[in-house]
Amino acid sequence: MVESAAVLRPRRVAVLIPCYNEAIAIAAVVQDFRRALPGAAIHVFDNNSRDGTADVAAAAGATVHSVRLQGKGHVVRRMFADVEADAYVMVDGDDTYDAASAPQLVARLFAENLDMVVGVREPIHADVHRPGHAFGNRMLTGFLSQLFGRNCSDILSGYRVFSRRFAKSFPVLSQGFEIETELTVHALELKMAVAEVGTPFKERPEGSHSKLSTVRDGIRIVVTMVRLFGAERPLAFYSAIAGALALLAVLLAVPLFVTYAETGLVPRFPTAILSTGLMLLAALSFFAGLILDTVTRGRRELKMLAYLGHPAPE
Repeated sequence: MVESAAVLRPRRVAVLIPCYNEAIAIAAVVQDFRRALPGAAIHVFDNNSRDGTADVAAAAGATVHSVRLQGKGHVVRRMFADVEADAYVMVDGDDTYDAASAPQLVARLFAENLDMVVGVREPIHADVHRPGHAFGNRMLTGFLSQLFGRNCSDILSGYRVFSRRFAKSFPVLSQGFEIETELTVHALELKMAVAEVGTPFKERPEGSHSKLSTVRDGIRIVVTMVRLFGAERPLAFYSAIAGALALLAVLLAVPLFVTYAETGLVPRFPTAILSTGLMLLAALSFFAGLILDTVTRGRRELKMLAYLGHPAPE
């Protein structure tokens, strides 16, 4: 049987490595992924590094791109816009992820016609993850699983493989490390085909330091959770606010009604005005949820149309 040209066409794989001050690790990352994926194009996107990361990456044989706007979200936006491929392997440049797992992730993407394969981190030592980061990851992962009704294991993983139509339809809005959450939400929101593959996770090389802050990024995680709930489930979010305001209004109004029933007087006008105002705010919150729910549905439809505008992998 003669195979079609589509089957015979070689698939283009691009390795995308966002970097900020990773001169110590980047050469090893480039070399490891070149060995793991010999036919892949290796792209390093340098985000204003001050330690010569770009020069080290270029010397290692990578194609180096410069991104001036600071933040990983800006880097991912440029990566997906500037590189053409059938599969995109995104991996952090800190040499903590296992390059040898890349062929398995890419093969899974093509074999099952998936849109995203997440490399779930499996620490090779118990102390690889900082406790605060591990707790934040579990908290946000569990929250998203409940929000979208689909189980996730490691939504903050920086090791992922994407299809072309995922990359080209993804509207990057985040600026910083929230980008991993946004990537997961994009897939879950459109009910894309997603898989997870366990991959070894190791310590950073000696002398290399994490850019994450436990307190600052922990606050970002909580803010991201609230923002996502409001953006993806606006009716439930604003209805909850409306219910709380209405309950408070009723609690304040009950003594006034009791006094009025006994005396025929309303002696506490400020409380009556406050109660009325809270009930009005509750009604406004509920109707805001209704309106934003319609907007969210329209936005989701536009994302789906953009996604369907790109052909599936052949």
